[in-house]
Amino acid sequence: MSYDIAVIPGDGIGTEVVEAVEPLLVDTAATRGVEVATTWFDWGSERYLSAGAMMPEDALDRLAAFDAILLGAVGHPEVPDHVTLRGLRLPITKGFDQHVCKRPTYLFEGVDSPLRGYEGGDIDFVVYRQNTEGEYADVGGREHRGFENEVAVQASVFTREATEAVVRPAFEAASERAGHLTNVTKSNAQAHGMVFWDDVVAEVSEEYPDVAVERLLVDAASMDLIRRPDEFDVVVASNLFGDILTDIGGGISGSLGLAPSANIDPEGTYPSMFEPVHGSAFDIMGEGIANPLGTVLSVELLFDHLGEEAIAEALHGAVADQLADPSAPRTADIGGSATTVEVVDDLAARLVE
Repeated sequence: MSYDIAVIPGDGIGTEVVEAVEPLLVDTAATRGVEVATTWFDWGSERYLSAGAMMPEDALDRLAAFDAILLGAVGHPEVPDHVTLRGLRLPITKGFDQHVCKRPTYLFEGVDSPLRGYEGGDIDFVVYRQNTEGEYADVGGREHRGFENEVAVQASVFTREATEAVVRPAFEAASERAGHLTNVTKSNAQAHGMVFWDDVVAEVSEEYPDVAVERLLVDAASMDLIRRPDEFDVVVASNLFGDILTDIGGGISGSLGLAPSANIDPEGTYPSMFEPVHGSAFDIMGEGIANPLGTVLSVELLFDHLGEEAIAEALHGAVADQLADPSAPRTADIGGSATTVEVVDDLAARLVE
């Protein structure tokens, strides 16, 4: 097998981490009989500052032929966050029908959670976040700018097609895992979109009688992810709520530097995109100390999505072995002093072994 992967390294430490991890991606596949070719695109905030756009107008046409996309962290202190998000990531997720944002949260052995009493394996859940509409739909506007009666309107959009596109894979995952799904909304306060969401979840649940469904309001879910994270298995949530809950997940599992994500087109018409959850962290850019494991685990999700389970399992196993080894290098965010490259080199040696 052979695959063509588009690489968008992003900004700040995103570029540093992706540059360190990309050879590991290629070499790990090659040693298992799979050829991977990568094509790099220098799209991001630096391009915006020089050319006025995060990526070119034909970006989606150029990406469409690839088997998958690896995206680094995006963000720049001189560019507003809404510009970077709407200029690169959102056009790709929406343009390629990547309705599912899949974000697993796992507490590895050897990593300390800020929650007392939790050890490796105690926290193991995955969030299925609606990724193309909801609260992040670009519907609304501002009127009377600069006057006392200035007003801003931001509307959420929930369609049956896109809601089912994330709810059904969440039920599939719950059926394959522990048989428990938590549906997170705010339907007590949002009686239209969120109640519609609840109705879709209830309808789809009839197709999965083996899955127990728990309903939580997002404020209660946020509390319970800290109070009883071991009781969660699969969580399904809207765009905004899923975004917030997964940052909590990254925090309780030790570090956002360990958190991966996948942006998936459930129909497989377009390439899916894989990215670490951490930000571009300009405060440590150039120091070579960013944690590469979130990107490595995102590459694991990439290979799993492509059907290369053996490569995905090898990457996950190497990360687990490294984190469980007290003598292994680790970056400062999880209590070590190693560099990005030292961590990746150690992983490469473990993969060879």
